[in-house]
Amino acid sequence: MLERHAKNPIRAQRRGQRLFSASNGRSQARRRLPRRAANLQFRWAGAISNEEWAIYRSAIRAMRETGVDFLLGGGFALATFTGRWRDTKDIDFYIRPQHRGVALRALRRAGFADYYDRRPYDRNWICRSVRSDVIVDIIWAMANQRAKVDALWFERAASVTVRGEKLKVVPREELLWCKLYILQRDHCDWTDLFNLIHASGKLLDWAHLIDRLEEDTPLLKALLMVYGWLCPKEVLELPHSLWRCLALPLPDPAPADTGRNHIRLLDTRAWFAALQPKDQKLGV
Repeated sequence: MLERHAKNPIRAQRRGQRLFSASNGRSQARRRLPRRAANLQFRWAGAISNEEWAIYRSAIRAMRETGVDFLLGGGFALATFTGRWRDTKDIDFYIRPQHRGVALRALRRAGFADYYDRRPYDRNWICRSVRSDVIVDIIWAMANQRAKVDALWFERAASVTVRGEKLKVVPREELLWCKLYILQRDHCDWTDLFNLIHASGKLLDWAHLIDRLEEDTPLLKALLMVYGWLCPKEVLELPHSLWRCLALPLPDPAPADTGRNHIRLLDTRAWFAALQPKDQKLGV
């Protein structure tokens, strides 16, 4: 399946569209995701120390000088879409697999060393570089090897300006797609996904995401069911065609009020952006 996406990425847009068309009971022309620059935000850019940002900037400029296309990912991408910052002490750049050698050589010239010497990691999908304890990750695939970065990531990317640096950002749908599989015993990215859906669920191209997931849609179903349990009112703002497409029951518009705080049942730390002051970093 990876090869099919790589050879003809436009075909990767079609299955979800057919499903959505059927669930709506009418034919729809496939739309290309617009670049919604007006909806992008990055309120926490000023919270990064000048020393740390100087290192990030040197990595950005080293990548830019190569002429290789790259996308801003990770915590920076999440903050771009949600406006809320989770300080991860690293920055992620997504590239096409064939460009990893060029990117790594550029970072070496900029004074970055391989983090592998400090702590070994799986080099099949990522290369971690470090300078003054600030980490720059070069990523070209999912850790589980489910998919690699392809042309659609770049075609669908919007841009954001972070402290004077204009950067393309991993699309919302691809960000969700990657994080959906992170359900490890010591690390789970679903809290990020709940924040992403809450902040921009109405902007997500759900048909494209379903296209990407293929037989992995049970993960999306589970995510949406838990999101509906967390946010029973906000979940109703998502398109009804999404639920029909996934063969899920429509959310109950008047769920029973048990008096329980479902957000805190998952984690008592300050992880849910909508409930935190705008000037506070996320705790998870």
